[in-house]
Formats: sequence, structure tokens, C-alpha cells
Amino acid sequence: MSEVTRILDRASDGDAGAAEELLPLVYDELRRLAAQKMAHEAPGQTLQPTALVHEAWLRLAGSGTERWDNRGHFFAAAAEAMRRILIENARRKARLKHGGHFERIPFEQVQVATDSDPATLLSMDEALGKLAAEHPQPAAVVRLRFFVGLSLPEAARVLHLSESTAKRHWTFARAWLFQRLAGDA
Repeated sequence: MSEVTRILDRASDGDAGAAEELLPLVYDELRRLAAQKMAHEAPGQTLQPTALVHEAWLRLAGSGTERWDNRGHFFAAAAEAMRRILIENARRKARLKHGGHFERIPFEQVQVATDSDPATLLSMDEALGKLAAEHPQPAAVVRLRFFVGLSLPEAARVLHLSESTAKRHWTFARAWLFQRLAGDA
């Protein structure tokens, strides 16, 4: 059992000091994941990787009521927190532009962890929400790959899936999302 897992166990048992011990152990990995995503963002981005990690951490540990079963559960929660932050940031930018006329683009033009504009990010999130309602596992793989920038093997490890299962989920989700995004274009 890793040190992270032991600390997560203590946190789930109500140990208030466990969160303080957890951050130094996972910070570098969270920062690396955020940097991968943010490296592909457009120049002049106001949201930096460090800020993304800090905001995600505040959401994860700030309430004090969150319980994580294991390392995978924690990183899945971190991926979801980062996704929500990026979506909120995209919505804020779209709102600043008074809504504009969002342009949908075909999925084949969207690359994993790419420099997506707010409209593309919102379209992707909307389609991903529909995918998650019907197929939660493939949607989880897409969230980890698209919003956090994990590789397929990393996403498989976080979700406790074999690489072949993660690849099947990824292939299915890409086809499903392409069909939905192409239909909306």
C-alpha cells in the first residue's frame, strides 16, 4: 500500500491532518498533469497550471467532507475538479464575449488536450455530459484524456482498467462524440 493510499485511508476515517500530508505527495503529479493540459492552451491564457492545481485542491480538500476510497478515486476526483474549473473558465470567457455565436467543429479536428477555444470546450463538455449519462466508463476515459491530458495507459491505471479495456472505451467514446458533434455542426 502506497503512502498516498494510507493517507487517503486516514482521511476517510476523519483524520483532519491527513489532507495536509497528502498535498505534498500528490502536488507534483497534479502539477505535471495540469502543465500538460495548459501547455496546449492559447498564448495569453490567464489560467496557469499552478492556479489550476491550487483551485482543484481547494475544491477537493476545502470542504473537509470529501472521502476518497483509493488513489484512483482521488485522481478521478481531481480530474473532475480540473474539468469543472476549465469549463467554468470557458463559460466566463464566453460570457465576456456576450455569448457570440458559438461555432461547433467536427470531432476529428479536436485533438486531445489541445488549445481549444471556449466554444469548442463548451461543445465538447455538452456532448461529454450526454455520453456520461449513457456510458459512464468511456466518458471517464475521455475526461482524463481530454481535460487532464493523461495518456491512455495513465487513464487506465487511474480508473483501474486494463489498457485494452481503456482503449476500447476510448475508441467507442471518440466515435460516439464524433457522431454527436458532427451532427450538431
